[in-house]
Order: sequence, then structure tokens, then C-alpha cells
Amino acid sequence: MRNNWRSKLSVLAGASALAVSAVTATPALADEAPETLVEVQLPTGTSVIEGSATAPGAEPGDLPFPADEDEAAAAGKANPVASAKAGPSNTCLGGVAAYGVQGCFQHNGDIVWSGDTKKDGMSAAVGVYTDYGRAAEVCVNKLGVNTWATCNKDYRESGNVRLRVLRYDGDTGKFYQPESWSGWIPVDGKY
Repeated sequence: MRNNWRSKLSVLAGASALAVSAVTATPALADEAPETLVEVQLPTGTSVIEGSATAPGAEPGDLPFPADEDEAAAAGKANPVASAKAGPSNTCLGGVAAYGVQGCFQHNGDIVWSGDTKKDGMSAAVGVYTDYGRAAEVCVNKLGVNTWATCNKDYRESGNVRLRVLRYDGDTGKFYQPESWSGWIPVDGKY
């Protein structure tokens, strides 16, 4: 009888927490423009790393932004802007998106991909958090709209990472909502 009461209380507490989180933390969809900028505070000690364009012909893959497939193909790989438009391959895990930003984690090489999808004067930012206590890091894409930037890191193979995508204002050094989180992604790529 006592266990039955506890399980009912657990279900009620879980449902209440879910309802509160749905009402208070509803992120904007990937294509939905935010009404106002809401600043996001990152954990103390978070390092901000400027992502770099992928080198022409570099792995992984060359999946351009969907709207720019013809433009990227016409520009060719010799153009650095076209190489920045080359996106992650299908080995990229934990794909997550919010207004103006896409991100994913490529387990072979421990590469964080940050894609900027909106021309709004803000940069795309992908935060990376671990489950083993490593300080958080943010990979910022300052290459412009419809580009991908990468940050090549080295994470513990037995650990997991979690991605957080948001917007970054380089003039003020501040991060803004909307934001979105991935689930935990195994660094070794094995689920």
C-alpha cells in the first residue's frame, strides 16, 4: 500500500514538472523569429572558440545548406565561402536547431559543427557540455549566413557530450535565445 502511494506521488510530481517546463521554457522553432532578444548566461569558465571554415576537399562530406545546393555546386570547392557552405556528413550526430542556428557532433574526429541559417547580424553558437566534468565550450560561427564552421576538439572516448545551440552577438560578446538542447551523444558514436 505504501509503495502504491509513492508511485502515484512520483507520477504526479513528474507531470507537474513537465507542465511547468512546457509553460515556462518553450523555445522558438528553427524557422520562427524571436519576438525579443533574451540574454542567456553560460556557466562560469565557458570558453568561446571561433570556428573555422572547412578546408576545400576536407572531410567530412559536402552537404551544403538545403537552400544553397546549386550555388555551392556552381562556386566549386576552390572558393573558401563555398567550402564554408559545405556541411557535415551523415556521421554527424545529435543534430539540433533553433532560430538561426544548427549544430551537430561528428564522433570520428570529435568535431563540433555550427551552422548559421539566418541573415540577422548574429552568429551561430553551439555549446558543448560533457558528462564527466570538463569545462563547457562554445563553437561560434562568424562566417556569415548559410555557412558551416567547425571546432575540432578532443573529448574522452568513454564520455558523452550534449549540444546547446543559440545565437551570439560578436559586438557585445553575449549569447541569446532562442536555444535548443540535444540529448546526450556518446563520444565514441556507439549508442
